[in-house]
Amino acid sequence: MLRRLYAWTMSLADSPHALTALFVVAFLESSVFPIPPDVLLIPMILARSSRAWLIAGIALLGSVLGGLVGYLIGWGFFETLGRPVLEFYGKDAYFNAFSERYNEYGAWAVLIAGITPFPYKVITILSGLTSLNLGVFIVSSVIARALRFFVLAALLWKFGVPIRAFIERYMGLLFTLFVLLLLGGFYAVRYL
Repeated sequence: MLRRLYAWTMSLADSPHALTALFVVAFLESSVFPIPPDVLLIPMILARSSRAWLIAGIALLGSVLGGLVGYLIGWGFFETLGRPVLEFYGKDAYFNAFSERYNEYGAWAVLIAGITPFPYKVITILSGLTSLNLGVFIVSSVIARALRFFVLAALLWKFGVPIRAFIERYMGLLFTLFVLLLLGGFYAVRYL
């Protein structure tokens, strides 16, 4: 089923309504949808590199607004909508222990999930459930998702098709390493 959904999502990149489809996919991915907007963003930018910043901006807007829906699900509809999403992604077992300390590091959690391959929707729902400060949530989401989408856009705009295989294979790992180095740097400054 996921393979068909992935193929269908990819086919939207060639649609005359690709920008709208990107917005919808980015919106839904931030709260419930399993396919990341990168699946549309990459071929759309490769097809029209002159619109790279517009495409990244639409993904950013859709993702942050969708993140607010995820926050709302966690805040007011956790048992009916949020828990099934977490169960689908296999994150429900960690949920109770994680949520107890969440707000202390909530901004970091949103930043990490917004940049790395970790399912961002899990963090949007958790942020709502734990009532993470909404301003902190929004600012962290904008920074993380902008970094993710605009770095991809910049690489694709600058290097085009030759960088695509590298992005698809290694970008999640590089974003994860970037976050680990950033956290390590903050730890070193604070404790060493």
